[in-house]
Amino acid sequence: MARPLRFRYAPGRWDDSRIARDILQPLDANLGAEMGAPWYAPPEGYEARRFDMDNGDTALFAWTDDHAYWIGNTETPSSLWRTDKEGFDEAPFEVSRWAQRELIAELFDQSPWLKPYPHLSWFFLPVFLSKDGRETTREFFHDHAAGFPDATRDEALEFYESFFATGVLDEYREVMAGKLGTSEYFDPIRMAAAMGEFDVAYLLDEAGYDITPEIAVATGHSIDFRAENTRAGGALIEVTRPLPPNRRSVSNPIAAIRDTAQTKTNGEGQLAEHGGGVTLFVDCSSFPDDDWAAIMGEKPDVRHRPAVVFRLRPSGQVDGYSKGSVPVDLPWLSD
Repeated sequence: MARPLRFRYAPGRWDDSRIARDILQPLDANLGAEMGAPWYAPPEGYEARRFDMDNGDTALFAWTDDHAYWIGNTETPSSLWRTDKEGFDEAPFEVSRWAQRELIAELFDQSPWLKPYPHLSWFFLPVFLSKDGRETTREFFHDHAAGFPDATRDEALEFYESFFATGVLDEYREVMAGKLGTSEYFDPIRMAAAMGEFDVAYLLDEAGYDITPEIAVATGHSIDFRAENTRAGGALIEVTRPLPPNRRSVSNPIAAIRDTAQTKTNGEGQLAEHGGGVTLFVDCSSFPDDDWAAIMGEKPDVRHRPAVVFRLRPSGQVDGYSKGSVPVDLPWLSD
């Protein structure tokens, strides 16, 4: 499975003849390619070309006298195979900004329904235009309301657009956007599970916590978040998102949340070897109203404490309950 979009840094002297020989020629031979001017002026001190392949792939190349940057959702020419990869935040700011202008313009041209959501589009750009995931990731938002049942696409996208506009996850974009995946095989279950982490990030931010994703712990696992504020100190948080009963083999919603929580607490799950100190957030946002009502009616234990079981709607409405002594202050929680 290809990874999210990243630059390749290629030191050395580049010119039109080398670009034609080492980049255009192999792309054209394998895929059919045209080389042309970029849509936007390249960064000062750089020249640039845009490559459009017959299969819809795109690549950008910008160079100076002694180095170049390549980015694309196509095969990488062999002349660039041994080059270093850099994320959008690692490449020079002007190069990154230019490339993202080009790519976002392409994204909006191909998927104009994303235009009203510029922050969401920017955040997920590394997967929305990835080599293998550009169709499946956009399908998840367009046809499946980003995992919200009984919600329209616009309701879901407006909610996430407002959250990403806060910028609280901007510095973690590469790792967090990559959680959505870049597979050519459409997997709405896995994508909805990834969105559970964004749901929890939203709830923690709304409650006034600073959040840091992907916290390495002594067991060798990574815990999804550390949440900190001046009132309550810090807390480690792991997220899981169960499927509703109609999408899995269990017969009722209570069994569904217990079954999913066990994947974190049994065997080699993140919480099995940690020895306590992690709060488990169980995101039931994929559950329809009837299933969620059954859960709230019984408020079952999920075999881990402390735990928060919640359901979020794209309106921002949230309710849920807790088990054990939860170290984060969430005013909507019930015991």
